[in-house]
Amino acid sequence: MSEAPRQPVDAAIVAELIAVREHAYAPYSQHPVGALVESDSGARYVGANVEVAHYKGLCAEASAIAAMVSAGERRLRHVYVIGPGERPCTPCGDCRQRIREFATAETLIQVVDAGGRLLRHYTMDELLPDAFGPENLAPEHLVTP
Repeated sequence: MSEAPRQPVDAAIVAELIAVREHAYAPYSQHPVGALVESDSGARYVGANVEVAHYKGLCAEASAIAAMVSAGERRLRHVYVIGPGERPCTPCGDCRQRIREFATAETLIQVVDAGGRLLRHYTMDELLPDAFGPENLAPEHLVTP
């Protein structure tokens, strides 16, 4: 993990992050989160967290990745996450694994504060060291996208 100086992130990305965070459905935690993923093609996909009464909601990162995959994309170039406050809102364990599935060694994960200032940035190896991925499976079980 790299502590980042509190510097601004691209204004268009921040605007998209704030807008999607505003659409989050977080009636139980009151912790709205937004995510934006950029694919290798440069296309951007956003997602917000969606909570449900039995506490098995959908994280913002999962929502954004699902949108990317639904559009036929398979590789992440950048991941941005914004929470509601000044403290880092880093991806949960499930989302770290989900990001890993579509990341490359060059994928950059950036966490911004509520106003869009960069708090931290990670490579995939920093976010999820010694990760289990498709290459860990026996070749006969691999699904080729």
